[in-house]
Amino acid sequence: MTVDPAVLTELGNLRHRLPELAGSVLATTDGMVVAHDAHGIEPDSIAALAAAHLALARRFAHAVNHGELRESVVECDGGYITSYTAGPSALLTLVTSGNANLAMVHLEARRAVRRLVKVLVLDAPPALRPEIPTQNGPAIPLARRTPMATLPSSIRGR
Repeated sequence: MTVDPAVLTELGNLRHRLPELAGSVLATTDGMVVAHDAHGIEPDSIAALAAAHLALARRFAHAVNHGELRESVVECDGGYITSYTAGPSALLTLVTSGNANLAMVHLEARRAVRRLVKVLVLDAPPALRPEIPTQNGPAIPLARRTPMATLPSSIRGR
């Protein structure tokens, strides 16, 4: 995969606009690094973890019927980890220090994502995401669907 120089330029410009930025990683949704501007942070690990986090957050958004996921924020003692979807098959993850202005991080990252989507060209076509299956029948609370709950009362009481 060849990285468009405009992608690297955009990541570099993002670092200049956000002095609290420790690193940025542009990755595919399956956890492969496309490009990065990360010094002292392992971009391969960040890409893999961000992809896993994205998949879980997408399921979470779907579970509460809030539509497609656009971004996610993880707040830690030492700073923020923010991830933004960049089209159907990529995501941008930023690692910032604790003194970062989160509103400014969002503003700059969203602008960068819009520009990146225009220049981002991945070699492989986007993989189709399988639909999350829906439960047939009436919604039953989770506690009633556990294996122990399916046993007759006479056996459970022992």
